[in-house]
Amino acid sequence: MSKQAKTKNEKTAVSAKRAQETEPLSKADLTKLFFSDETETFRSPAEPDPGEAVTLRLRAERNVAIAPFLLVETHSQPIVMEKAREEGPFDWYEATIACADEPLSYRFVIKYGKHQVVYRKNGASLLDANSPLATPGALADEDPSFDFRIVPGFHTPAWAQGALQYQIFPDRFANGNPDNDVRDAEYAYDDAPVRHIANWNETPLQDNYRHFYGGDLQGVMAKLDYLQSLGVEAIYLNPIFVSPSAHRYDTQDYNHVDPHLAVIVDDIDHPLPEGDVCNAHALQYIRRTTSPKNLAASDEFFAGFCEEIHRRGMRIILDGVFNHCGSFSPWMDREGIYHASEHKPAGAFRSKKSPFRSFFNFNGESHHSYEAWWGHMTLPKLNYEQSPELCDEIIRIAKHWANPPYSIDGWRLDVAADLGHNEQFNHEFWRRFRAELKKENPDLLIVAEHYGDPSSWLQGDQWDTVMNYDAFMEPLTYFLTGLEKHSNHRWEDLYQNGEAFFASMEKSMARFGWPSLACAMNELSNHDHSRFLTRTNGRPGHLHDAGWYAAGEYVDKRVFREGVVVQMTWPGAPTIYYGDEAGQVGWTDPDCRRTYPWGSEDWGLIELHRVLAGLRNCHPALRSGSFAPLGAGWGLIAYGRFLGDDRVAVVCNNADHDQTISLRLRTLGAEDACDVFQILRTTNCGFVQDVLKLGSVESGQFAATVPARSALVLSV
Repeated sequence: MSKQAKTKNEKTAVSAKRAQETEPLSKADLTKLFFSDETETFRSPAEPDPGEAVTLRLRAERNVAIAPFLLVETHSQPIVMEKAREEGPFDWYEATIACADEPLSYRFVIKYGKHQVVYRKNGASLLDANSPLATPGALADEDPSFDFRIVPGFHTPAWAQGALQYQIFPDRFANGNPDNDVRDAEYAYDDAPVRHIANWNETPLQDNYRHFYGGDLQGVMAKLDYLQSLGVEAIYLNPIFVSPSAHRYDTQDYNHVDPHLAVIVDDIDHPLPEGDVCNAHALQYIRRTTSPKNLAASDEFFAGFCEEIHRRGMRIILDGVFNHCGSFSPWMDREGIYHASEHKPAGAFRSKKSPFRSFFNFNGESHHSYEAWWGHMTLPKLNYEQSPELCDEIIRIAKHWANPPYSIDGWRLDVAADLGHNEQFNHEFWRRFRAELKKENPDLLIVAEHYGDPSSWLQGDQWDTVMNYDAFMEPLTYFLTGLEKHSNHRWEDLYQNGEAFFASMEKSMARFGWPSLACAMNELSNHDHSRFLTRTNGRPGHLHDAGWYAAGEYVDKRVFREGVVVQMTWPGAPTIYYGDEAGQVGWTDPDCRRTYPWGSEDWGLIELHRVLAGLRNCHPALRSGSFAPLGAGWGLIAYGRFLGDDRVAVVCNNADHDQTISLRLRTLGAEDACDVFQILRTTNCGFVQDVLKLGSVESGQFAATVPARSALVLSV
């Protein structure tokens, strides 16, 4: 045995002997002794490539006698971790391994006193020290998602990690060009004529999908200065391709931007005659949406739009609705819009010999027997398994917009897990989609709409991340309002339950690797769910039973401000749904799609968003730092973010009375006598932004008093 190896073994033996003499603490206290995660601080590099060496680190309280090991699923023996340095109140231990091609999981096992401490994403678990060194399967709560995980070669775009995003429903944001507005009775949708809504502030009706307010891309262009003043770094647009509805989730033509959102240079004045709902007679609509001049001009406008977005250093994400198309599509052509065209082959509805027949699943001889999304005949379900041509075409479309002159920066994939008729096919398709799109642009973001456990889709070969319902929107709205995201139900056992909030977050966040969590779309509201400000009224309701006016009754802006503080300080990409920052309200779809309230904005809420965006830029910990819960109680949650010497703590008191909570700031790396400053505090009528010294850390702790229904942001 070499002298170096002998010395190493002697050190390990001494450390283990000291550990045997140490009295074990409670599980909760043991968790506080150690920390590790998947950020660059504790894993370097955080996103290693195959064959690359990666250093894994464990932080432990200073002067605690331990013997730490690293257990890697691909290694038959535990790896001894060496103390690398002493820093502040901590000892840092390291071990370096080489990555192969396949994903691997790891955990830390620490010999401490008469016990083993197994440290994973959910903290410390105790095992008897006399048992074999803990291996996978040794824990009662053996949920593999709590193990740390490396997926070699999995990189999410650096620009998207922690980026402040802004979601826009194009028809309802801003009208920049009235000349492209949909006209009354320009065509029919779902057997009734479409309408132009002249009053921008009129609230949507149940059938609002055929009602158009005139918002367009030129309106977005005109408001880019405003968006940048909010600190917005990326714009996510709901569908913009040629489509007949206001929501545009029923794509007519994936190859072109809708002229109603861009430019109409070739037009006629020919609405449908009164009582006529046959769209083969809708000559104005046919001209507007199929004229090569209009389509070319609209695509050119969008290219300029993208160029301006990129000139400003911003990014653009488009909505990819690839699960279904629309009945107006030339692939189907149920409406007969393309039927008379000499340049288009017959749609599947028009002919069994159509080249697009395999794009759809017809259940019988009738042309009306095609499969439709949730039974909506305006949304024909695409039939991927039976059509390799369809698969090729969708990927061609996705690449088209990812390349110049548009060079979009991301795709948001609508109902992505439901694309095909079986999960195996869906995984295969999205693997191909990622491989081909990332070849075009490695920095393209692929974010999916998904509910439930996303882990099987986030293995480095499919999606980058998801719209973050389970690990953000749902737990937060339950804690702050008691309601689920549609305002359908109220859950009293989750309302103000800080322990339940962190338990839910811990489980759901563990299903993400850090690269995916860092760019997850963290929203309070969006186009499918009730506005968060409406949820603060704590009342279940809908447009059809409560009415539009009730959506704005009894709302609590104090609770809304708490939500915004959490959104802007939680790991991930905070995503503002247009108008939320201005105080817009609304029940679930369609009421959540009200117009932006230009001229009646709540400027106090807008300023809060601006200030929090500024804090994110001043504190790198809020964008890419580690995350740690600091405490919870009834009506209370507290957590911290830390990166090097940058440490931020956040406390939300959602109770109706003032509360004091003891924060263990040593978890963030704060030493005793370290000063604690208030940098933002929400109030009953707004917020206070100042730098106010509140005290100092003592014995690793700091007692923070937080008024009722408010949030406090501290710098340590």
